Order: sequence, then C-alpha cells, then structure tokens
Amino acid sequence: MKTAHKKPRPKLPKNTVKTPSQLPSRDAVKKFIAEAPGKVGMREIARAFSIGPDDKKGLRGLMKSLEADGALERAGRKQFNEAGRLPENAVVEVTGIDRDGEALARPVVWDGTGRPPIIFMLAEARGQPALAPGARVLARLRRVGPDKYEGRTLKRLTEKTGSIVGVFRAEGPGGRIEPTDKKQKSEWVVPAGETMGATTGEIVRAEPLPGSGYGPKPARVTECLGQVTDARSVSLIAIATHEIPVDFPEAALKEAAKAKATPLAKRTDLRDVPLITIDGADARDFDDAVFAARDGKGMRLIVAIADVAHYVKPGSALDISARERGNSCYFPDRVVPMLPEELSNGWCSLKPHEDRGCLFVEMFIDAEGRKQSHKFGRGLMRSAARKTYEQVQEEHEGNPQNHADLYAAFKALSAARTARGTLDLDLPERKVELTPDGRVAKIAPRPRLDSHRLIEEFMILANVCAAEELERHKLPCMYRVHAPPSPEKIDNLRSFLATLDISLKAADQLHPRDLDHILKLVAGTDKAVLVNETMLRSQSQAEYAPDNLGHFGLALSRYAHFTSPIRRYADLLVHRALITGLKLGKDGLTETDIAKFADTAEHITGTERRATLAERDSTDRYLALYLQHRIGELFDARISGVTKFGLFVTLIETGASGFAPMAALPDDFWIHDEASQSLIGKRTRLTFQLAQSIGVRLVEAKPVTGGLLFNVLTGPSAPQARAPKRFVPPQKSKQKHRR
Repeated sequence: MKTAHKKPRPKLPKNTVKTPSQLPSRDAVKKFIAEAPGKVGMREIARAFSIGPDDKKGLRGLMKSLEADGALERAGRKQFNEAGRLPENAVVEVTGIDRDGEALARPVVWDGTGRPPIIFMLAEARGQPALAPGARVLARLRRVGPDKYEGRTLKRLTEKTGSIVGVFRAEGPGGRIEPTDKKQKSEWVVPAGETMGATTGEIVRAEPLPGSGYGPKPARVTECLGQVTDARSVSLIAIATHEIPVDFPEAALKEAAKAKATPLAKRTDLRDVPLITIDGADARDFDDAVFAARDGKGMRLIVAIADVAHYVKPGSALDISARERGNSCYFPDRVVPMLPEELSNGWCSLKPHEDRGCLFVEMFIDAEGRKQSHKFGRGLMRSAARKTYEQVQEEHEGNPQNHADLYAAFKALSAARTARGTLDLDLPERKVELTPDGRVAKIAPRPRLDSHRLIEEFMILANVCAAEELERHKLPCMYRVHAPPSPEKIDNLRSFLATLDISLKAADQLHPRDLDHILKLVAGTDKAVLVNETMLRSQSQAEYAPDNLGHFGLALSRYAHFTSPIRRYADLLVHRALITGLKLGKDGLTETDIAKFADTAEHITGTERRATLAERDSTDRYLALYLQHRIGELFDARISGVTKFGLFVTLIETGASGFAPMAALPDDFWIHDEASQSLIGKRTRLTFQLAQSIGVRLVEAKPVTGGLLFNVLTGPSAPQARAPKRFVPPQKSKQKHRR
C-alpha cells in the first residue's frame, strides 16, 4: 500500500506573530517564501500566518502588490517563487571549469535582476564524458546559497559535450592541455593514443572523454591548429574557442563560383551618378556608396548598397551558410567573412569603375537635416572612386570645395541628430597594427574623424527609411532594437551620479538627451571617462527582433539595418523584404524566411555577440603578446573596474586591460562600496575608485589566455590612491549641488 507523503511546511520566520484578523508584513511573506523548499501557494501562506476567510481578499491584494514590485514571481495559477529564484529543473550552459576540474554553468534563461546565479555542476555519471564549456543540459537544481546552486545533469540536450581549446604539452605516452579560456582553471589529461600526433606548444581542439574521480578530466585531441609561438595563431585561438565557422560548405563555394555580372535589365541606371565608397584603409569589401547634391534649399542624398540578394537566394547553400555565420568577424590579422570571397570581395564589392548591382535609397532633406521624402529602387551603379576616411578628410580640409556637398549634408544631419537628442558616448578605441609576419607593431588610438561621422549619419538615415518603408507596406522587418535601461540599472546609475552631485530623472521620464546632457556636463573634466564608462554599463544591449521596440540610444522610433548585407544577415533579410514589398524581383522574402523570423533574430543576435567576444579576446591576446617582454615595468593606468576581489586596470599607453587582485593592494581591510564603485581601506582610508589614475607594475602576461596581472603602486613615485574629490561642473551649468 502506497503512503502519501506531504510536502514539509516551511517554517515561519522568527518573531512572526500569527494574528487571525491581521495580515502579515511584506517582509515576513517574502522571508517565508524565500525559505520554502519550492513553490508556495496561497493556501500554505494563509495556513502559516493563520489568515481567516475574511482576510483572504486582503492577502490576494498583498501578493499582487509584491508581484507588481518584482519581489515575487508567479510560478503557477496560485503559486509563487522568490523573485530571481531558479526553478527546480532548468536548462543550463557550461561556461567554465573550476580548479577541481568540475563544470561551472549559468541558466540559459534568466529574467532576474543583476547577474545570473552560478551553478556548480556535480560530476557526470560513470561512463559519461565530462562537461566542457558550451555544453547545454537539463539540470536539477538545488539552492546552496545566495546566487549559488548545485546542479545535476538530467538530460544532455545536444550531441556535443562542449569543446576544449588549449596548448598541448607532451607528458609520457600522452599529454596535458592547458586551456586558453581564463574561465577554465583546470588542465585536461590526454591519454595515450588520443593525442592525434600533437607536439608540445601546439594549439589543439579537444573533446571530453568518459572518466571518473576527481581532478583533471580526460580529453581526446580532435584538431591541431598550429604552434602557440606563431603570432598568427592568436586569432585562431579566438576562432576555435568561440566555434566560429571558417570553412564554407562545398555547395556554397560552387554557387559562389557561378556568380557573374549583374545585367541592367529593369534596374535603374545609376552609372552616371558619381557615387563613391568611403572605407578604412585596410578594407577589402566595399558594400556602400554615397552621393549628395544641393536641391533648392535642401539636399538630395543617395545611398547605394551592394545587391547581395541577387546572388544569395533564399534556401540556397549560400543562404544557409550565411545564416549560420550571422555576420563577418574581424581580427587584426584576418577576416572570417559571412560570404565566400568570390562575393564578399568580388561581385558584391562596389569596386571603382566596375558595374555592380545595388539596392539604393534616394532621400531628400531640408536645411535642418529633417527627412522630407525617400524612394527605394534596384539599380546598376559604377563607383567613381574608392576613398579612405583619411583621404576624404584630408582632401576636404585642404580645399573645402572637395566633397563640399557630402559635408554640407553631414552638418545638416548632425544638427538633426542633436535636435533629436541622442546618446553619444565618448569611449576611446585602440587599433592593433601588425607587421607582415603577424607580430604586433604598435597599439594606436583609432581615429574618429568627421569623415567617419559623415558615413555614419548617411547610413543611419538610410536604415530609418528602410524600417519606415517596410512598415508602410506592412511587411515583416528585422528591426535593430535598443531597449531603454532597466529601472534597476538606472537606480544604480543615479546612486553613482549622486556621489558627483549630479541628479537624474526617474526611469519612466528618461530620454537619451538627459544622459547626453550629463556627458556634456563632465566633458573635459577628470570624471569624463568615469561617467562615460559607468553610463555604458547602465545601457541595454542592442539586438535584432521582428517586433519594433525602437532604438533608445539613437532616439529613433523605428530602425533596421539595411546598409551592410555583405557582412550582416539581418541586412540581407531587410533587402529581401524591400524587394518583395516594392515588387523589385522574384528573389525577395519567402514564407520560410517569415516563419523563422523570431528564431533568426535570436540566432543572429547571438552570432553578433559571439563575434564581439572573439574579436575582443583576440585583441587581448595580441596585447599580452606585445607586453610579455615588459614584465616588471611601471605603467600609468586607469581603474576600469572595481570588484570585491580587486581592481581591473587599463594601461594609458596601450589600452590593454588586466587585473590587480586584493593581494596586490596595500595591506589593509578593504571595503567594497558598490554605489561609488570604489574600494576603501578601513585603516588607511585610501580609496581606489573607478576611472582613477594609478601607477601599476606588470607582473604577468599570458598570450595564451590574454591575461595580465598587475601590482598597484603607492608612494612618492606613483600616483596616489586618494579619497574621491567633489565633482564641480563648469560654472555655466545650472546643475544644482547638494551641500
């Protein structure tokens, strides 16, 4: 006979008085639910607090209030969880390996505030391969502390168990792999017969093998990528770590090889319009061309974009491959293109003095830069010149008549942007310049010229027109959306700005111009970098979506990427939608495309973020390679991050970033103040704050992982740690100050 087991009733918080005619406090209910072993229903709450029938309505109101405030989450019709608490079973992805060789994971779906909790995965069952970064499993979770869970695999959701990229070291009949990912703290053991002939110092890709016990887990080498001493292997590590597809399928290459010149046919002939391309000096694919001319009191602009849709048909091998990649990836020494070279650098590149098919938008703006009208078409163009940003800037500064109409249009569009009130963060970028053999020659600031801004303004206007046109035709659009900052992030930003005596509007009243006003307020002061970086951290990430959420940063109600279909799949979908809506051909958007829009949006948002991480990792490794011969040297630096574990610092000279752990700080008891983003010494009262200038000594540089470690200097020869100064805005400002 089966015995029914009742779920144990959660214990009441201490000092809770159960009064039949009185509702419990909000804090008492929250604590009761937080300490419950699982979901809690209205019945359990009413019983625990001795709430009678007459007070049930009041209890429902209390629960709705807690839910509306985000303190609780509904877990069923009448059940609740503590806000931000993970369910009993959830899909998780492995992100790293701890020093004991066990997997660390994060939930794939996280709707809570702040960072998702960390999940310590238990060892896999005997005979199962260990989990490596990238593996996804359905796991049973058990809470073991604030923001910490223990996970046990219930089901593997993919065939792959994750992949390992590292440097091989021969040992006996087998060897070991030192991971290139800083999140993997433990080495992997390669048994005899599983080395694939790898030699010491070779970069390898590997897969986990079944094993048991504690310590390093076994793995099998599946690919040898090159020697770690070859500087050109740096990008290969990033490509392999982030699993970016490099080789095109044979079918896609065959389709690209069959491409040929685009005929005029029914296209608009733009070959007599002096369109020019303006790109970086090292660019090889030219996918946009511009033209401007005065038209009465306003201006006529044309933006012409390579007609990729003519060559990449829906459902073709080229299309499937392009969707999988999502975008091109750019590294200091190479490009991993979205399309084969025959297209990306050939028929879809707007080379000077060669006929090329294009999609174009003709736009008319008034003297204040406001768009009056636009018209899309499919054309045949011939670029009059291939220009670099530096050439255009130099030619215009040497003689303002050169490119006069382009710059006049730029000034009008800039004025409209200012009137619109956009967020323009001022964050310096660095460019890694390599020698022909792949060595780092220098790290130089990336210039930001008016010619760069000119192209940016032309492209933004064209993208707005694309979104408007698709809405007018009631066609699906792959929007580029940027949500406003969350109320939680705005609260954190407001707390930080309060330390500088700067006030900020409530989240529901905030406009980008309010944030930009603060940036202008601090421009030119010693707090400018600090405020820019903090504001960047407060922003949501831009993404692709089939539903229009607007673009907060650009202060635009609708926006879609149209201008780079060679390197972004989203733009190709927008081109197809325009072709369908304007009846410009039979190679437009298909029902299959439309049915997959939501999935495609999620996928290409992921590939874009994957590329960003890979490009950043590659740059970090090149910087570590550049600095590995300068260990022991002193550098001027700026604090770029403050945590309870230490400081992230960025070198002024190169822009390289590294970490100074607590042990590298002066001997003291350090208090982490999150609101002011600082570490404060309890005994010495020294303060290290975000964006503060300090002196550091380089103690370790590891090109394999891109990691840099520093010691913080204090004393007469180094910039002093100090208490933060009161920020005083320029006198012209009407900003109020608290005394």
